[in-house]
Amino acid sequence: MGALVVNMFTSLDGVLQGPGAPDEDRAGGFEYGGWQAPYFDEESGKVITDHIAGLEALLLGRKTYEIFAAYWPQQPAEAPIAARLNSAPKYVASRTLQAVGWANSTLLEGDVAQAVARLKGEFGQVDVIGSGNLVQTLLRSELVDRLNLWVFPVLLGSGKRLFAEGTVPTALRLVESATFPKGAVHLTYERAGKPTFGSMA
Repeated sequence: MGALVVNMFTSLDGVLQGPGAPDEDRAGGFEYGGWQAPYFDEESGKVITDHIAGLEALLLGRKTYEIFAAYWPQQPAEAPIAARLNSAPKYVASRTLQAVGWANSTLLEGDVAQAVARLKGEFGQVDVIGSGNLVQTLLRSELVDRLNLWVFPVLLGSGKRLFAEGTVPTALRLVESATFPKGAVHLTYERAGKPTFGSMA
């Protein structure tokens, strides 16, 4: 069985909405799109690029799929991230889309949890990028094996959050961490079962 890895950019207060550009995702009147850009540096860019270049398969929710499908096919073919995202096998979880047009994309059919479990059996690793609503479904179904979190030193106060009300209680184990010149922190966690509780007294 392969691993399912969630890759997410978040603000320090957990907002994942619209990191890449001002108009990326204005749902709910979100006004802070493009918040990641001031904290991007060469070192963190290389880590992100290298990870994407090594993608085996990509799983996306509907909103992230639509953002990516409108952007990445228009980028230069020789750009490493564009080259891999355009060529990688992509699987889309959506209750509303009837078809997907981005090259090498497949719309998942039937129960999402069952479909994703099958994908994990077909690939050594399946990566999720963004797709906050889908991630909650995957966490509830105990399908997430690793969380790749990029946390940036900014507080936004509003917007879609990665771990909002309704998040399934889950214990995590930190397996890797790194900091970058402009303040980004990269944290890699593996799922470690249910939380345990005790007293500090």
